[in-house]
Amino acid sequence: MRIAFLSDIHGNREALEACLSHAARQGYDKLVFLGDLVGYGADPVYVVDTLADLVSKGAQSILGNHDAAAAAGLIEGMNDYASASIEWTHQELDQAQKDLLLGMPLSIEDEDRLYVHAEASSPRSWAYITDPASAERSLRSHAARLTFCGHVHKQQLYHMTPQKPPVLFIPQSAIPVPLIGNRKWLAVQGSVGQPRDQNPAAAYSLLDTQRNELTYFRVPYDIEASAAKIHAAGLPNILAARLFIGR
Repeated sequence: MRIAFLSDIHGNREALEACLSHAARQGYDKLVFLGDLVGYGADPVYVVDTLADLVSKGAQSILGNHDAAAAAGLIEGMNDYASASIEWTHQELDQAQKDLLLGMPLSIEDEDRLYVHAEASSPRSWAYITDPASAERSLRSHAARLTFCGHVHKQQLYHMTPQKPPVLFIPQSAIPVPLIGNRKWLAVQGSVGQPRDQNPAAAYSLLDTQRNELTYFRVPYDIEASAAKIHAAGLPNILAARLFIGR
């Protein structure tokens, strides 16, 4: 089976379409969305409706912190521009779309894999995985061999043997990584719609379960169009500007 993982779309239609098109060319059997469909970008309705259609066809999706905030209209703990985008998104979504978001699970177990948006030991705390210590906390909290998460907006891959701490590996685009069987792996996805690793290209990954390989990809998309929609919606300028620099 070939599984495509997409995370942190953040209402960016152009980036989502580019990743789905690229993944289709690679060939996949299943789609998994790892949270934060909305927030920041100007196309939350399109993204949520697209997700609903894909879920009806077998895709799986996890709740992200921006999804929960936008659906409920809660902005506690967010900075000013994130709060502005959440309030705007809350107004754009209808009740059925909000209910769809709030109905998504915090995690999914699938064979030897765990899907979650943030750090797995406490999914609703929305903690970031930024170093081996946070990766180890996540990896030791469950029995799954492979963990897939998002939230950080940077592509990272950690591996850990039973008696040693995790080791960080920064994957290169389009180069398959063999997931050696005697290790646990934590695959942190980059962001489809708002990368923050100084690379503005959209990010997703593809797992080949038969070959036991994971490949990360970067996909160019029409940033100008996405940024223009953010400006037209009256959202904070920083949400458009950062798309061009991947920060």
